[in-house]
Amino acid sequence: MTPGLALFYGGMDRSRNVLNMLMMNFWCLLIIPILWVVAGFSLASVDSSQIIGNFDLAFLDGMSITGEDGGAGLLTMVFLGMFAVITPALISGAVADRMKFAAWAIFAPVWMLLVFVPVFKWVYGGWLGDRGSLDFAGGTAIHVNAGIAALAAVLVLGPRKGWPREGHRPHSMPLVMLGTGILWFGWFGFNAGSALAANGQAVQAFLNTFLAAAAAGLAWAIVERIRDGHFTNLGAASGIVAGLVAITPGAGFVAGMSPIYIGAIAGVVCCFAVGLKTKLGYDDALDVVGVHFVGGLVGSLLIGFFADPDFFGGEFMEGLFFGGGLELLGEQALANLAAIVYSFIVTTIIMLALKATIGVRVPEAAEESGLDLAEHAETAYHSGAAASGLLGGGAASGVHGASAADRPAFVTGH
Repeated sequence: MTPGLALFYGGMDRSRNVLNMLMMNFWCLLIIPILWVVAGFSLASVDSSQIIGNFDLAFLDGMSITGEDGGAGLLTMVFLGMFAVITPALISGAVADRMKFAAWAIFAPVWMLLVFVPVFKWVYGGWLGDRGSLDFAGGTAIHVNAGIAALAAVLVLGPRKGWPREGHRPHSMPLVMLGTGILWFGWFGFNAGSALAANGQAVQAFLNTFLAAAAAGLAWAIVERIRDGHFTNLGAASGIVAGLVAITPGAGFVAGMSPIYIGAIAGVVCCFAVGLKTKLGYDDALDVVGVHFVGGLVGSLLIGFFADPDFFGGEFMEGLFFGGGLELLGEQALANLAAIVYSFIVTTIIMLALKATIGVRVPEAAEESGLDLAEHAETAYHSGAAASGLLGGGAASGVHGASAADRPAFVTGH
């Protein structure tokens, strides 16, 4: 999923910054797994307290395939490690086009340890989960957590040069669609795998993942057609991702038509949410807040309406539409509020610390010429325009809102 996310974000980004975006995501694949086995998994999983674990399993101490669990602990460790990898990677789309790679290289692992690990612990085996809140595969712990962190990060970074007057269209829709397909495929493992068994709950989570993504992509596309007069690939792709995000927290707790309702609601809400950044004045480059934060929050809160324990033979609380009261909805709201407040505050502190030391933003000249050359001494597309730093420099109104006429000729192919 992380390479898929890299292609999804990379295609949406300017062509002069696409390699920087790919590297930001692949950096998470390089460093997060190492930190996860050294300390992250132990801190996030050991049941030593309601707040944080300890170092009993640090450096894979005592974990093997010859113990009583036959290697189940190692399997759980590596599976959850993939969640740890992609969560900070989600933030990269918000800070695109202007964050120093050196700052990102420090931010990603520090954020994983100081923000992802505690929130993950609270939700799974900590005080929030024990109170009764539900999060099957990471709506609160991953998407709301990363989404609100993305907002904190862009507020510290500030807007890109010329934003919002100068925006940009995706430089490569084929990359966006390829990334979407890879993400969708990977999400079956993300959600169905969270049953931690090959059982009926996993099958239902698989089906829910498919239905919610389809419903959300369809809903977003229809809204665009009514509002703007066009069905767009970008709208369909963004809707699919919004639906995947929204069904993640409830994938193993809802059934029947519920995933379609959840996906459709998320598709409509997120379609309008991405436009709030211009009105509210925060430059979320690739709509991480509008899709992941809003989609994750919507999906998590809707569990309070659609959770169906009778279908799963589970012991969790019922949703409002299945005979329950407001108790589960209240627990969902509390869990997300706790994650939002903690993640926003700690992320802001990390970003301010980096800003005060090594700096978080590239020089204006580097932003103008492109981060691929300035930060990595590479270009994605070898041409005269790329070599001079002109490729991808066209102005448009934003990721979700400019006509083909606003794009430079080398993008439209004319």
